Amino acid sequence: MLLPRSRRIAGGMRAVALTVFAGTLGACGATDQLDPDAGSPPPQTPEMVSANAVAPGVVFASFDLDPSAIGTVHTGTVRPTTPSSVILYLNSVRAKKGRVLLKLHGDNAVRNSDKSFNLDKWKTEVGRFKNVNITSYIADGTIVGHFLLDEPHFPSRWGNKTIPQATVEAMATYSKQLWPNMPTIVNAPPSWLDDQPVTYTNLDAGWAMFMGKSGTAVTKYATNQANAAKKKGLGLIAGLNVLDGGDGSSGFPGNYPNKFAMSAAELRSYGAALLAQIRVCGFVMWKFKSSYYDRADIKSAMTEISAKARSHAATSCKQ
Repeated sequence: MLLPRSRRIAGGMRAVALTVFAGTLGACGATDQLDPDAGSPPPQTPEMVSANAVAPGVVFASFDLDPSAIGTVHTGTVRPTTPSSVILYLNSVRAKKGRVLLKLHGDNAVRNSDKSFNLDKWKTEVGRFKNVNITSYIADGTIVGHFLLDEPHFPSRWGNKTIPQATVEAMATYSKQLWPNMPTIVNAPPSWLDDQPVTYTNLDAGWAMFMGKSGTAVTKYATNQANAAKKKGLGLIAGLNVLDGGDGSSGFPGNYPNKFAMSAAELRSYGAALLAQIRVCGFVMWKFKSSYYDRADIKSAMTEISAKARSHAATSCKQ
């Protein structure tokens, strides 16, 4: 495992947690209230935490995968949660020895009237969880990290305005104030994070979500993103847009016009190239759809990629 960055002042306690627990990976309504019992999960002894240890390697997950589907192939998920349901959600994942990338806000709840991003609204959404005790789930690796935001680099998602890299770091800083030991992750490629002279003290990892029609060969893309992550001292979540990122060879229609899901051959090729990067600390696909995931050829390909994720070094998203 790579050593923690020397620039992290509070790294001592966090490094101990990483050494002991080698494990590495949802939208909510603004009116949700705290469950009075949500902040009090059962106390755990070291033996209990060890028994709940996650699967080996790095997480192999999909957006919107139900925790009940976690098993030998899919070892994690990214799903909506709320302050009142988060403990139940985490317990259901822990019972399957799975992992989650934890999203603590809904996109609509953090937008202004023109759909641009509002940092104060985001802090309010995330702050609703501050009295919920999720410490043991961070410690045993059930929580891979805090999914801060989805695609800040795409202006079309945020009122035709790109969210600045410095704002992403400010989000990570707020998260660390609440949960110092929880890795912070943003769904933005490291090459974009490297595009501005921002020092990422509290952001831990970027995200390389590959699409077959990106115009770049997957091996070159993976290498470039890993190098950019290393340059900025960041970990790297890798992944595939399996429903809309195909090159057309599958013939399986995507969610949008002129988009195609990936073929089994694409899954194998792209997944292998991304997981060949040692810096990868998780593998996440967008997104679960039974009509696609239940196809025999897709199941076979995902089983093969999952095996590569399990055999990958158990890399932390904190570099």
